[in-house]
Amino acid sequence: MEYLKLCDSDYQFMLIVWECAPINSGELVKKCNNILGWKKSTTYTTIRKLSDKGYIQNENAVVSVLIEKDRVQTNESEYFVERKFSGSLPQFLTAFLNGKKISDKEADNIIEMINKHRQL
Repeated sequence: MEYLKLCDSDYQFMLIVWECAPINSGELVKKCNNILGWKKSTTYTTIRKLSDKGYIQNENAVVSVLIEKDRVQTNESEYFVERKFSGSLPQFLTAFLNGKKISDKEADNIIEMINKHRQL
């Protein structure tokens, strides 16, 4: 399986795009400067790189999303669990919770998710 992976800076950039798209590239430069402290050249380089990778599109100076946030987050989560925990969700949850307490509501939500995705 090929995973969609973004480095941290590209992910931070995409958070802005996902929130604001479609957005004029000049406006995106301003937002990236204000939020990330990026120079104009850094933003345009990232626009070009992520356009080439198929995450976004820059047409007529308007940047729009081609790959939605939830798809990237799901894919990166699967990659993380596969790489760090040999694909074992129980091992991941054990490491993640490691002594943490969760509320009854959070536990109920997790149980509901498990039941929804359970193989019968």
